[in-house]
Amino acid sequence: MAIDSKLAEDLKSQGVHVTSFEQLINWGRSSSLWPLQFGLACCAIEMIAATMAKYDMARFGAEVFRPSPRQADLMIVAGTVTKKMAPQVVRLYNQMAEPKYVIAMGACAISGGPFKDGYNVLKGIDRFIPVDVMIPGCPPRPEALLEGLMTLRDKIAHEKLIGSHRARHADPEGAAEMPVPEFGAHDLEPTANREIWNPPTMVREAGGGEA
Repeated sequence: MAIDSKLAEDLKSQGVHVTSFEQLINWGRSSSLWPLQFGLACCAIEMIAATMAKYDMARFGAEVFRPSPRQADLMIVAGTVTKKMAPQVVRLYNQMAEPKYVIAMGACAISGGPFKDGYNVLKGIDRFIPVDVMIPGCPPRPEALLEGLMTLRDKIAHEKLIGSHRARHADPEGAAEMPVPEFGAHDLEPTANREIWNPPTMVREAGGGEA
């Protein structure tokens, strides 16, 4: 049953806070994110800077970087993901505690960035693990990471724990682990996790232009 907003505001003015169990759970989760302590390339320097005194990520409850994936619930993929490293990133994701979230930080983590044409670079970590927030830039500044963190917090605050639109981690049928790619003769096999990565097909129109 929905809480009457006017009644909730009236009670709040008297020092009584009324909320739902779902909102309370989401508030706790969004206010105590524990990122995994690892970085892949130059974006990691900006991630480190975001935790220092000038930007102070601790204000948002995400300053506890954990060295073990079993103690973390937020993966910040900061930097270039090579195909050699991709299986290890997926393994780390699989070992993280649920509910878990992913931020792809920088152009390399999103699409391969300036190394997109390299045979050894993955064209986006979202091919293998679900990404909640993408932060563009090369590299994005610490302020951009804080904005991405706030966006993720807002997403968590509005998660549904029951019903048809519930979050993946609240769905008994939701996958907690993603298949780890292996090295094939010419590329990673599979080249992408088709259960989560199905980009639209581009259709180019023939002709066009002036003679």
